[in-house]
Order: sequence, then structure tokens, then C-alpha cells
Amino acid sequence: MWQQTQGIVLRTVKYKDTALMATVYTEAAGRMSFRVPVGRGRRSAIKASLFQPLALVELEADFRRTASVCAVREARVFQPFSTLPFHPYKSAMAFFLAEFLYGSLREEAENRPLFAYLCRAIVWLDRCPEGFSNFHLVFLMRLSRFLGLQPNLEGYEEGDCFDLRGACFTRVRPSGHGDWLPPHEAARLVRLVRMNFGTMHLFRLTREERARCLEVILAYYRLHLPDFRLPQSVEVLKELFDS
Repeated sequence: MWQQTQGIVLRTVKYKDTALMATVYTEAAGRMSFRVPVGRGRRSAIKASLFQPLALVELEADFRRTASVCAVREARVFQPFSTLPFHPYKSAMAFFLAEFLYGSLREEAENRPLFAYLCRAIVWLDRCPEGFSNFHLVFLMRLSRFLGLQPNLEGYEEGDCFDLRGACFTRVRPSGHGDWLPPHEAARLVRLVRMNFGTMHLFRLTREERARCLEVILAYYRLHLPDFRLPQSVEVLKELFDS
């Protein structure tokens, strides 16, 4: 059945010379795979350039429950970008986040609150003129709420450790495993959880601190999401932002 849906492009792979395979997180059905006919000429109905990392697209596709890949008949941008594909830092961040979402969003089911959050966050990054060095950290921490993985801040007191496996703070070092944060890093995690896009520019982090925060967040996701793989672009992202 042909129907329209909005979606966020997570990954594309070239398929022959006249099509590409696109993984898209859709508003209507969650994560889905599409076969998209593309061309290079001016008269081509669908341009491959539409399917950049985190592009916000509207698709008309043949949704069939028995099909693992849906055919696309029409595609267009529903939210044009003004800076995201052209700004070197923003485009690198978009590539990393698209790779992260590809590895973490597995459900083939409608989740409109999550889709709305992702769209709002992507548009915010595109429109933000400056002070977005912590965006990827805040993005991932707030994403954890929608995935049911948000760290529990209840009962936190200065000097607590954080148990990465138990997702909670504790007065004593966890026994039986090494996945925990000492008090100074646990306190930094609390600040990360409390940040939002509007206030994150107020939190100054050195490049080393930011890289460590990202390392901790990825370790946390790896512990709580089955089959989660570390994005290959993470090393590039770590080197992007100075203090």
C-alpha cells in the first residue's frame, strides 16, 4: 500500500547504478529500509543528494508488512537545512549521530515522541549559530530517556560513585565489575543529565573532558543496548572541538 511518511536518514548504500538502499527512521513505522531510485540528470525524479546523514525527508513508499525493503516512488525534503551539510563541525557531528542512531534504533514500530525529539534536535543544531560543542553529549543523554535508559539521579549526593551497569549512584564502589565512575566523573555525569540545548553553552569543558564524557556515554549505551557497536566516526568527533 502506497503511503506517505516523514523520516530521518540514518544510512545509505549504493545499489547498482540507478538506486540506493536507505535506512530511515520514520514517523509512521520506526526504522525501515527503502530502495530508492536515483539519477544524476536534471530530470531525475529523486536526487541522491536528498539522502544525506540526518536529512529530514518525506517519502511516498509501498508499505507492505511482508517486505523487508520498501520501494520508494517519491521523495522530497520536508525541512531544508541552512548550515548542517555545509558547516564542517556540524556535518561531522551529523555523520556521527546518524551512525549512532543507525546502531541504536532497532525497533520497527511507531514512536512519535521519539521521532519528534529527533527532528527538533536536528533542526536546533542546524539553526544554532554558535556554542554547540556539547550538542552531541546532550543529544545522547536526552535520547536515553526515550530508550528507557536514563541514569537515575534520585538520591544523588556529592561524593557518590556511579554504577554504569546499575544506572544508579552509590556511596561505595560497586563490587564484582569495573564499570563504574569515581565521584568526580559521577558529578560531571549529573551535570550532563541536567543540561539542555538552551543551557549547554554555559558548561565549559576542555577537549579532553568532552572526549571522556563521550567515552563514558558510549560505554553506558554499550552496556545497556544489545548488539550496540561503537560508531567508527567517534575518533574524528573527539578531535573536533577545543575548549
